Amino acid sequence: MPTTVWNHNKIAYGGDYNPEQWPEETWAEDMRLLKLAHIDTLTLNVFSWAMLQPSEEEYNFEKLDKIMDLARSNDMKVCLATSTAAHPAWMARKYPEILRTSFHGIKRKFGARHNSCPNSAIYRKYSVKLAETLAERYKGYDNIIAWHISNEYGGECYCENCEKAFRVWLKKRYQTIGNLNRAWNTAFWGHTFYDWEEIVLPDARSEHIDEDRTVAQAISLDYRRFNSDSILDCFRLEYDAVKKHTPELPVTTNLMGAYKPLDYMKWGKYMDFISWDNYPSMEDSVSQIAFHHDLMRGVGEGKPFILMEQTPSQQNWQPFNALKRPGVMRLWSYQAVAHGSDGVLFFQMKRSIGSCEKYHGAVIAHAGHENTRVFREVAALGEELKALGDEILGSTGTAKTALIMDWENWWAVDYSSGPNVSLKYQKEIMAYYSALHKHNIPVDIISEDADLSQYELVIAPVLYMTRPGVDERIRTFVQQGGTFVTTYFSGYVDESDLVILGGYPGKLRDILGVWVEESDSLPDYKKNRFCYQGQDYEAGILCDLMVLEGAECLASYQEDFYADTPVITRHSFGEGKAYYVGTHSEASFYENFMADICKQQQIEPAAHVPDGVEAVKRVRGAQEYLFLLNHGDTSADITITEAGKDLLAEKDYQKGDTLTLPAKGVAILKN
Repeated sequence: MPTTVWNHNKIAYGGDYNPEQWPEETWAEDMRLLKLAHIDTLTLNVFSWAMLQPSEEEYNFEKLDKIMDLARSNDMKVCLATSTAAHPAWMARKYPEILRTSFHGIKRKFGARHNSCPNSAIYRKYSVKLAETLAERYKGYDNIIAWHISNEYGGECYCENCEKAFRVWLKKRYQTIGNLNRAWNTAFWGHTFYDWEEIVLPDARSEHIDEDRTVAQAISLDYRRFNSDSILDCFRLEYDAVKKHTPELPVTTNLMGAYKPLDYMKWGKYMDFISWDNYPSMEDSVSQIAFHHDLMRGVGEGKPFILMEQTPSQQNWQPFNALKRPGVMRLWSYQAVAHGSDGVLFFQMKRSIGSCEKYHGAVIAHAGHENTRVFREVAALGEELKALGDEILGSTGTAKTALIMDWENWWAVDYSSGPNVSLKYQKEIMAYYSALHKHNIPVDIISEDADLSQYELVIAPVLYMTRPGVDERIRTFVQQGGTFVTTYFSGYVDESDLVILGGYPGKLRDILGVWVEESDSLPDYKKNRFCYQGQDYEAGILCDLMVLEGAECLASYQEDFYADTPVITRHSFGEGKAYYVGTHSEASFYENFMADICKQQQIEPAAHVPDGVEAVKRVRGAQEYLFLLNHGDTSADITITEAGKDLLAEKDYQKGDTLTLPAKGVAILKN
């Protein structure tokens, strides 16, 4: 059997099931319907803490025992959650210090979820105790395939617990108050600290103008690090608790794509496998959805992940909760598999009748039967996945191109006081990713500390912060023959957001062969222009004014006092090349620029296909699986370049044959 993220012999199919919200006499019919839809995996016990622990000293597992036995008797695999995302009401009443405090200093009352202070000793005590009690009680169930810690960790807290814990975190990081003052540049505006107890959290009561703007970037940046670490500690404590009794079971928690508050690249190092929840908005492009799948695979260092949640029809958190059109649920499910998922799971199995998710899509609708469009689509996909068996499990990507995505850079760039409010880290990352995706170039999204030697092309948009070791890894990569691309506003500061003196782009200057003397900041309504490869493009947000120090000019500005000065450069460095793009441009530029560089490096797309068709490869040993996904509204004809069998249509194709892919259609060619 192929190596998988958990003990399953096929692509897992199922999702969140909450029978505790329903009378027991309805459970048998639920099982009939779920089995009819070929559901084989249930995520259980996600929000049951109040049921499991009705008081401080009392546990009651009677209903969960029945649910666990129900799943086992119906041959369902179980991803068992620890229920710790929402504490019971009695806990908030008896221990109000468990409740979070908002950015504006308002103490929360009981309600919602993720309302527990991550640095509350009470929360940590009882959440860990519950996790361990669950593991000890259900360790004998051989159908449990994974632990699901909490649910969609997130948010922030600014309470006294956190303020005290922040000081402890800072002492560990800086050792002395003098080191902290230097790192935070506290001589500015008389911020000097003389004692650790003088340090307060950066929020609306202290350093922040609003949630996105701060007058003390280094302090706010450290709070971001601290908050992510604090919540990670909660995960790790529960992780250790369940591992104590079930060391053989993998442990995860469901992430949320490019979720800004938590440094997922760091979190991934402590998770046995990555799982995540895919809920794109109506405005999200195909490339944005693909990006989040690739990002989650990157957080897991290239290993397969699990699509833990998606909706089979509509979601309820968007301003407009549109239905997924016929075929889209299947298409997006296979898109997740194409990008590395070994599971297709939904929230939810059955629609609840009350509260905020009662109109969120489900396999079993409020109608309560199988005679719905959504159920038929779910059942059809389940039948296909059952037929695929273990064919694709454990296979991985094929990328020779990597895109560096770094949370600390994200925080630092977006906190920066200038030079332009339109400069957003994620916007720059997506500009390059979308261009590569447009050409179906496989991309790995990696952290700053990843091994670069396996790649031919590495792209690091807006590498504003160069932490220790980053420039050395890039320097070695280029010297040994790699191609590196970065952009304006790169190399400016160190890990404390202190400017690296000596000229921009700091420690990257010798690699890129340029000195950025100035940078012009343009409002959204104003653009400069440049010509690249015979075509004109706009230049906006920032326009770097560069002095060449060994690099060659590939394109120059056309307007203003810096007309005819370089905007795009290339520098031969060692055996490799380093490109610098000194401005923000339009989508067509990135598409053409990336196409040129990939052509020079002989980096091939997964397949040559018509516009609107996404091509993605997974490999296992010598075996290749080419996914063809037609996101368009009309059929597409694809010329087969390598003989293979479509695993879904069970049809053989020879080189030169034409595969006609209907709108929203999917093919998986095994070569």
